[in-house]
Amino acid sequence: MTEHPTSHEGRQPLAARQQERTRPRQQDAAAAAAAAGIPGPAAAPSSGPGAAAVADAQAATRREGDRLRFIGAATRRIARGMDLDEIVLGLCRASVPTFCDLILVYLRDPLPVGDERPVSPFILRLRRSDRLRLSSEEGEAGSETERLRRNVVDPQADLMPAAELCEVRAGGALAEVLRGVRPVFGDSAAARAALPELLGPGRTVPTGHRAILAPLRGRRRVIGAAVFVRGTERSAFEASDLLVAAQLATHTALGIDKAVLYGREAYIADELQRTMLPDSLPQPTGVRLASRYLPAAETARVGGDWYDAIPLPGSRVALVVGDVMGHSMTSAAIMGQLRTTAQTLAQLDLPPQEVLHHLDEQAQRLGSDRMATCLYAVYDPVAHRITVANAGHPPPVLLHLGGRAEVLRVPANAPIGVGGVDFESVELDAPAGATLLLYTDGLVESRLRDVWTGIEQLRERLAATAQLTGPDHSPPLEALCEDVLDMLGPGDRDDDIALLAARFVGVAPSDVAYWYLEPEDAAPSRARRLARRALDRWGMSELADEVELLISEVVTNAVRYAERPVTLRLLRTDVLRCEVGDDSPQLPRQRRARDTDEGGRGLFLVNRLARRWGATRLSTGKVVWFEMGPRGQ
Repeated sequence: MTEHPTSHEGRQPLAARQQERTRPRQQDAAAAAAAAGIPGPAAAPSSGPGAAAVADAQAATRREGDRLRFIGAATRRIARGMDLDEIVLGLCRASVPTFCDLILVYLRDPLPVGDERPVSPFILRLRRSDRLRLSSEEGEAGSETERLRRNVVDPQADLMPAAELCEVRAGGALAEVLRGVRPVFGDSAAARAALPELLGPGRTVPTGHRAILAPLRGRRRVIGAAVFVRGTERSAFEASDLLVAAQLATHTALGIDKAVLYGREAYIADELQRTMLPDSLPQPTGVRLASRYLPAAETARVGGDWYDAIPLPGSRVALVVGDVMGHSMTSAAIMGQLRTTAQTLAQLDLPPQEVLHHLDEQAQRLGSDRMATCLYAVYDPVAHRITVANAGHPPPVLLHLGGRAEVLRVPANAPIGVGGVDFESVELDAPAGATLLLYTDGLVESRLRDVWTGIEQLRERLAATAQLTGPDHSPPLEALCEDVLDMLGPGDRDDDIALLAARFVGVAPSDVAYWYLEPEDAAPSRARRLARRALDRWGMSELADEVELLISEVVTNAVRYAERPVTLRLLRTDVLRCEVGDDSPQLPRQRRARDTDEGGRGLFLVNRLARRWGATRLSTGKVVWFEMGPRGQ
């Protein structure tokens, strides 16, 4: 009959079971003490020299295993840091209290980046210092290992005062130690001469304390130094501890190199993003604008999405949003080239479909695999119309004043970069009070939903937001953009997001005056009379004298070169805008006339009296415009 394992005969005595349970704890404590350099309790007397040798070998093996485990854990902790402070903190937390009681970490100031040549002189700055602090109660009770477990790191206390800055003199003792790269004991001749130079005049390691001075060498040069100090209650550093210090210093230096390079790349990415995207949006006549840009992740600050608003002649504005494939630095560079090209083409006043055609050609010149989507729209506040052309981009959404949101039916066409595409444009009504929303696919498409589901959710979100403000008021643009971005869930940020919202205000027909003038000598006087009548009708007679003078100068210059009728248009908004167009492509340039010249002073007067002025070349000629504000502005 087999005995049951739980029978009385098969059980161990209670004392034996308690001894088995306490043995692992004692082993853990011994391992921690060995890793910290604390000698364990004396071994029981052996029966002979052979047994003593075996015990010493086993103890050495255990210490070596503990040391390797400590190095592995410490280097992993250091490697987890992504920025400079995290890496230095990882070194301090890994070293104190396991390896030493105090650590001082010095870094070069400023830190060189990559192949960048370091500046002179060679300055070391104390980056961080950590030490142990024992309370009186903890210091009196318990074993050495238990007290070590209760120790806390106090980065503010100072066991050995150290200067914040240190200049490494060429040929000095500290320079020689740093050049040697290898850690040295604090009581060595080289360290005794180098430590006072590092810590500052009159400062050295306190009596009875042991130290290791370890240079921090990165991939190409020494970038700092670390000082490990043990107090009088700890065992002295051994030769093997120099290898531990070397491993800690090497991994820390390489991590710092990585963090500095990563920080520089992040800085370049941020600068590239700010350069590629508009710093601020213009405020053209008859439209209000707001925008948002969100990167795919904090670690990828730059992508291929962009937006733009470009003022055009005739108080019009071009609204552009695009998306280059990918969200890398290459995508951002291509995006910058396409955005610059779009701005240049917009100034030529080309139709939207022609702008996309030239962008397609530019993308093909950049490479065969350069693909992008783009939507280009031109809004005319006088005609209350918008012309839209699309190149494979998600369609815009129009939010009407009453709260109805509709997805505009715009031919999608092929993306930019395909080549040989005949782009189409459509002209649609743009009623006053309506809001046009242009966006990239990152807003409506993710791994959790397809693009058309996202577009429908966007349309419903806009309609719901408009209902909150009532049928007679449009929601504020900034709040509308924030509300749209709130529809994104935690798993919806797979791509960059560019958002451009345009509120159509328009210009009422009663605030527009438009005439054709024959290119003849009587044109300037007729222009003056027409302008005065319009200003009297609008109650702006106080501006009549200055406006007549400037219109006379601009019309005279237009008549001199024009072969077809000259156009004159006045717009009354918050300012008075005057536009004179002719069929000559030559733009006027302001110059300083000599005392004997009979002409050349017209643009000088325009520049002095007008609030703003400019000239834009069109496909059919040019437009010269100026703005006048109420008196006193």
